[in-house]
Amino acid sequence: MEEELKLYNTLTRQIEKFESIHKGRVGLYVCGPTVYSDVHLGNCRTFISFDLIYRYLLHLGYKVRYVRNITDAGHLEGDRDEGDDKFAKKAKLEQLEPMEIVQKYTLGFHEVMRVFNTLPPSIEPTATGHIGEQIEMIKEMISSGYAYEANGTVYFDVEKYNKEYLYGQLTNRKLEDLLEGTRELSGQDEKHGRLDFALWIASKPETLMKWNSPWGWGFPGWHIECSAMSSKYLGETFDIHGGGMDLQATHHTNEIAQSQACNHKAPVNYWMHTNMLTVNNVRMSKSAGNGFLPGELFSGDHPLLEKGYTPMAVRFFMMQTHYRSTLDFSNEALQASEKGYSRLMTAIKTLKKITPSDVSTSDIKALERACYEAMNEDFNAPILVANLFEGSRIINSVNDGKETITTDDLILLKKIMHTFVFDVLGLMEEPAANQGKLDTAMHLLLQLREEAKQRKDYDTSDNIRKRLEAFGFVIKDSKEGTTWDSN
Repeated sequence: MEEELKLYNTLTRQIEKFESIHKGRVGLYVCGPTVYSDVHLGNCRTFISFDLIYRYLLHLGYKVRYVRNITDAGHLEGDRDEGDDKFAKKAKLEQLEPMEIVQKYTLGFHEVMRVFNTLPPSIEPTATGHIGEQIEMIKEMISSGYAYEANGTVYFDVEKYNKEYLYGQLTNRKLEDLLEGTRELSGQDEKHGRLDFALWIASKPETLMKWNSPWGWGFPGWHIECSAMSSKYLGETFDIHGGGMDLQATHHTNEIAQSQACNHKAPVNYWMHTNMLTVNNVRMSKSAGNGFLPGELFSGDHPLLEKGYTPMAVRFFMMQTHYRSTLDFSNEALQASEKGYSRLMTAIKTLKKITPSDVSTSDIKALERACYEAMNEDFNAPILVANLFEGSRIINSVNDGKETITTDDLILLKKIMHTFVFDVLGLMEEPAANQGKLDTAMHLLLQLREEAKQRKDYDTSDNIRKRLEAFGFVIKDSKEGTTWDSN
């Protein structure tokens, strides 16, 4: 359990033993979606990865408070302090109210998460539902000298903060290096320093989403919401904060600065980040023309996809790459995962039919240890999957009479496969497309084969079996009759 679990901490850039602040409890915060458009696969990879982490922590017996926010205000185009609000811009394009945009895409996000079989978080707070908490944090930062107001906008003073703390520690970059990559301030600029960022932004007359504050009408900056909501629900210092690696340099760096300036302590003990997605080894992006949405992946309705892939085949595909490694989408890789997922599900069905013997020829306890060792080493799902395939091999070998297993080992094997396939990896059995028609067709073919055998037409009988096996169907004859399964 806690003594064995290790994870990679982005803050220290090393794998560390996990020790929760409160024994038996874990506070987990993950940056959620900005709901102005359909959730993209990069987001899905992050949320599915942290679903795996959440599931395993629960399996280990922790009581987990999992908080994942919904950003429904304050996120500007280009992630800067100027430009159009993403929600207002989309609302104008679709001729809707901003909160209609929020509702539409929040519902869409929840549906995609449901299809991928992710567990819902314990709390799913929204930015608009916590304006008061954000204002209070900003007031505290102003009073302690880490923030200043200019024409109704409040900025965080990065250089003032850096004198006492270390800005950029999450990416291991010094302030001088960060300043080199920013433009010089013009004489018209309100900011004191080039790296200063907005905590509160003064609204224009045409601004659709705005709230009253001590500095006038406006709306919160993007970063402050996560500091306000994580501290409210998980405390001023909590266990794990997660998100995509694209959030490290700006969003999470600014979160640390805000929280530390306000509460005078490090907000998080362990920072965890998922890696990016690529398509045929090119980074997935709209500008590259190689980005596709979950719905397009399921339907196959995209020029880069040869066919559609089921949600569980996609989830299994994601589990075969470590969350800190780049995940490359290709039709070949997806189709290999599709076959692997099918093999795993077939083995679990076969497991139900196995009968025990007096002696075991396989070490099932070693298999169990290997599964836990994989997950305890920074949630290494690919190694876990390899161990589960070894479990599948044992199942098929026992079923074919090549190995034996005792009653106790059979019970343990069933527990291992169920725990790690369904409870931890979060996979579930999917009804195959046109399964009813397939069952009918197979019944007819096996009936024709049986009739051929009865006529002693063994050439036709063998030909039906060989042709079916060539397509991946396994035909087995026994005293009870003929059965079939697919590889």
